Amino acid sequence: MPQPPSAPQPDRKTSLGTALRKRILTMQLAPGAVLDETVLADEFGLSRPPVREVMRQLAGEGYIELEANRPARVTPMGYRSLRDFFLIAPIVYVASTRLAAERRTAAEIEALKAIQTRFRTAIRDGDVDGRVFENDRFHLQIGEMAHNAYVLPSLRRCLIDHARIAKVFYEDQLATRNPKMTQERDEAAAQHDEIIDAIEARDPDRAETLVRAHLDLSRRNMAMYAAPEALDIRLDT
Repeated sequence: MPQPPSAPQPDRKTSLGTALRKRILTMQLAPGAVLDETVLADEFGLSRPPVREVMRQLAGEGYIELEANRPARVTPMGYRSLRDFFLIAPIVYVASTRLAAERRTAAEIEALKAIQTRFRTAIRDGDVDGRVFENDRFHLQIGEMAHNAYVLPSLRRCLIDHARIAKVFYEDQLATRNPKMTQERDEAAAQHDEIIDAIEARDPDRAETLVRAHLDLSRRNMAMYAAPEALDIRLDT
């Protein structure tokens, strides 16, 4: 019997771009890390000009920084960037989600549901990198559904730091087997489902309420991680 046609394989430049985005979002490449063009060219079977082209694209998206006469570096993340994230993220997330509810297409809803399926699979499998990456894809897909040339770049930049903060938090919670993590992980997944329903129903007000609650859950988790309760140390006298 004839074999079904195989899915088309991405070209090497696309594979490089996808791999770098995932490595940055999941902290396999740390903030400020140097990217070696030669090593990447050898890994993906490319010459240096297409590698540089991918680098320029990623710089435009906010993943890396390019400076004259210096190697490319992963965009740094410090106190100022975290503060700026929590100040601006609610505005950007709400704008993208409201617009998505007004402008989405049926095909885009199906794509969002497919991402959510992969997100839940990563949760089930305990795949922290997959969970972080698919959560990023989920919100980026909503940004693309907004069909707004001004909102999408801002959302993409917010998502880069959101993913990197989340990776550190999730790994630490997994290592300490924090029971609260399971409850809030499931709550976040359920919020995704509700956001999909609101967007599909073209209900921007409900979508806004849900995404605000979703972002607030992340904010509380990150704040708790950054400022934990002090250790209770008793000294015998």
